[in-house]
Amino acid sequence: MLEKLGNALKKATDKISNAIFLDKNLVDGIVRELQRALIEADVNILLVKKLSTNIKKAALDEKIKGIEKKEHIIKILHDELVTILGEKKELTLKEKGQTRIMMCGLYAAGKTTTTAKLGNYFQKRGKKVAMVGLDIWRPAAKEQLKQLGIQHNLTVFTIPENDSAIGNWKQIEPKLKDFDLVIVDTAGRHDLDKELVEEIEGLNKLIKPDETILVMPGDIGQAAKNQAEKFSASLNITGVIVSRMDSTAKGGGALTACAETSAGVYFITNGEKINDIEKFNPESFLSRLLGMGDLESLMEKIRSVTDEKKQKSIEEKLKEGKLSLTDVVEQVKAMSSMGGMDKMMSMIPGMGKAKIDKSQLEEQQKKVANWEHLVNSMTEQERENPEIIQKHTTRIGRIAKGAGRPNSELRALLKQYDMLSSMVKSSQGMDMSEGMDDKKMQKMMKKMARGGKGKMRF
Repeated sequence: MLEKLGNALKKATDKISNAIFLDKNLVDGIVRELQRALIEADVNILLVKKLSTNIKKAALDEKIKGIEKKEHIIKILHDELVTILGEKKELTLKEKGQTRIMMCGLYAAGKTTTTAKLGNYFQKRGKKVAMVGLDIWRPAAKEQLKQLGIQHNLTVFTIPENDSAIGNWKQIEPKLKDFDLVIVDTAGRHDLDKELVEEIEGLNKLIKPDETILVMPGDIGQAAKNQAEKFSASLNITGVIVSRMDSTAKGGGALTACAETSAGVYFITNGEKINDIEKFNPESFLSRLLGMGDLESLMEKIRSVTDEKKQKSIEEKLKEGKLSLTDVVEQVKAMSSMGGMDKMMSMIPGMGKAKIDKSQLEEQQKKVANWEHLVNSMTEQERENPEIIQKHTTRIGRIAKGAGRPNSELRALLKQYDMLSSMVKSSQGMDMSEGMDDKKMQKMMKKMARGGKGKMRF
């Protein structure tokens, strides 16, 4: 995600910090590199020019001396980038009663997939969610939403007939009374034509959404500004979700265009998995680009892959300092669904540059399924107290044979258990409601990521 821009920003701040003298030639060189990176990321040329002017002005200001000047320039760079990314905007649901969200956007923007991601996001946070498919124009849209619902245990309402989106809504609406959140997937077009405007305005009057969210792909670049303005002319767009941010180097255009039109970005999606959605916080986003991590988004991801009941159960076991083998397998599965260790480590302060062999990550994901077979081959007592397996080699042979796996795989699972168990015991007494500070998080992740000789351990 915007890797080139992130590298250029890190390089610029390092050059400023390490410079003995900030002369005009050095500053001009740094500014040129930043300009190139920002333009490649599709940021508006006028915004790039403004940032460049402000940095040069600060660098040549004779009133600011030495170290203070370096800090001042870096602060200006940081503040200007946060400004062009826009203000943080939260999507909040009603505490009482039903919240209705209508999703809109052009054809192939990723509305249906984003609808499912948003539904899953709030369901994991304890909300009773219903998704409604009203796209009568794309033949596979309703079926796609239904399949996503089946795969991720989400409730979906559709009507087979494709005669009228408004007619479909009238049939479905009476079934929605018991839900906290209703997310409506509407049709897209190749352009915001008259027919689309009329349909979506009619639905808007009937649905009376609390939120109308525009879904825009990250690769749309600066054209996002024109699209946001067009949709805002027909509807009260309350916020934006920028999709496909993982597959584009030009996502800066969509983000900055939204900021220019005051269409605040609620979320970005950055992968194909159901949990690849995160709140957009300009400060945190910039922090990750600079390789400084983003613990807030990491904790959000953890909440996204574990529902509230499981979270509380794990929290209690962490307080007691004891995990079962079932818990270990569940935690490794959850990590995989978060995008793997490489994605997670980019969010840990100071660990964004850590190199992890991707082949090892892929190999680990294959092992998880086999570990589940091994756990299912155990007695309840063995699952809850794996120490007894290690004391009796006959148990190892019996369990491995029952799962149809080699003894070595069971021993690898037991090693994973030992490592996590020792981490849990060492964190006993920690107030889980307050989470972990940066140092504790880094320490835990380093233990998970590396063994004694610098190799990946699972």
